[in-house]
Amino acid sequence: MVFEIRTARPEDAVGVAQVWAATMPYLVKTARAIEQQLRLGRSQEVVIAVDGADVVGYTNLYLPPADASAPRVRITVQVPPADRGRGIGSALLSALEGRARELGAGRLLVAVADDSTGFAEKYGFTVGRRMTHSAADLTAVPEPLPVPDGLRLATYEELSPRQVFDAEVQVRDDDPSGFSGGPAYEEWVQTQWANPDMRYDLSIAVLDGDQVLSFVTTTADPDRGVIWSNLTGTIPSARGRGLAKVAKSAALARSRDAGFTVASTGNDAANEPMLAVNRWLGYQEKSGAWTAEKVL
Repeated sequence: MVFEIRTARPEDAVGVAQVWAATMPYLVKTARAIEQQLRLGRSQEVVIAVDGADVVGYTNLYLPPADASAPRVRITVQVPPADRGRGIGSALLSALEGRARELGAGRLLVAVADDSTGFAEKYGFTVGRRMTHSAADLTAVPEPLPVPDGLRLATYEELSPRQVFDAEVQVRDDDPSGFSGGPAYEEWVQTQWANPDMRYDLSIAVLDGDQVLSFVTTTADPDRGVIWSNLTGTIPSARGRGLAKVAKSAALARSRDAGFTVASTGNDAANEPMLAVNRWLGYQEKSGAWTAEKVL
């Protein structure tokens, strides 16, 4: 069957959500959130494959800074298992690679599932760091840890977006996998802070005065009873004090009490401090992925 490669539009959100559900079902990525990203996002370009009315493949490319010299550009390629073997992934990757060259990219960075490393290597990617996806039964999570003296716990309902953004930037910029980057503040507010899947009441921060030291950002899909810890981290100056454990134990307990049943998350397999926190919370690995890079 013939398929078409084209730029995604907001009205494609339901089809794009179905692609994500088929390829990464543990994520929280609803059509509402995807529609908002396609409508307001400016930091990435999204290209899809369509077969008639059906979306049968998805790619995105994160735009590099205009003044960057031969930057590493993050991309995503997703094709549902039922539609593989038709050349969709190859066509999407070709379109993406061409666009990346136009933008002056020097390297491409992508995450590939365990069963897709051969595809990546076939097209010139070198497989690198191991990543994991884990899930926890929320009915069995431990009770929250006490907050250290002099600090306080707050939900995102009590915080300004700037407080959270300033902490997030410190965490995401030193992620060794390279996948925690994000847009500038104005777009971040529109597409991430205002994400329809965001649960401010289940997103928790540990503060010293008004400064966020550690945090966990939670998105949720009530229809499936699933939450996703979108990013958990502690700013560099506050690490080594167990604050991520305090924040995440509180977030998971709140999620349990709100009626959710499963918590999912992803981690760099070399991030032992965070993996140790997750093991204590009852997370068990469910699947894996790998970073892969290609020099253009």
